[in-house]
Parts: sequence; structure tokens; C-alpha cells
Amino acid sequence: MASVGECPAPVPVKDKKLLEVKLGELPSWILMRDFSPSGIFGAFQRGYYRYYNKYINVKKGSISGITMVLACYVLFSYSFSYKHLNTYHLAFLTSEHERLRKYH
Repeated sequence: MASVGECPAPVPVKDKKLLEVKLGELPSWILMRDFSPSGIFGAFQRGYYRYYNKYINVKKGSISGITMVLACYVLFSYSFSYKHLNTYHLAFLTSEHERLRKYH
């Protein structure tokens, strides 16, 4: 047992949480993660259960948990179709600019 003046034993990089990792340790911490299909599935499962227990499975719930899911869905769907929207917008502006340039 550590006395009052002693520092606790250092935690190995593998066992640290992401927010506890220093910037210099980040590459080695990332390389120690499990990127197999079962490891990725486990990470998503842990994230889902943490979210569910924090925002959905509570005594006095609110709309905040569902709102975050909807906001993530909107951002994801917008980013997925952004290239299409940007191409359309640029084509529209270019054609309008060309039309005005011909007659003025």
C-alpha cells in the first residue's frame, strides 16, 4: 500500500483510457488496440451500452438521448451526400455566371 508521500505505480499504456493517454503515447496506444472484427464489434457494443445506460435507461429520462441519435444521423447523412450537393451547387453557380456573362 502506498503511503501519503509516494506516487502510485504507473499504469501501462495498454490499460489507459483514451483521455488519460498523453500525446506522445498515442501511436503506441492505438497500435495496442484490437482491430479484429470481434474487437471492433466489442468496442461498438461497449459504446452502445454506455450510451444506453447513461441516456436511455434512467429513472427520469428526457429527450436528450434521442435528440443526440437524431443529430448524429442528420450529420452523417449530410456528410454522405455532401459531394453530390456540392457538385450540384457549383454547377448551378457556374451556369448562372456563364449566363450573366454572355448578356452583360
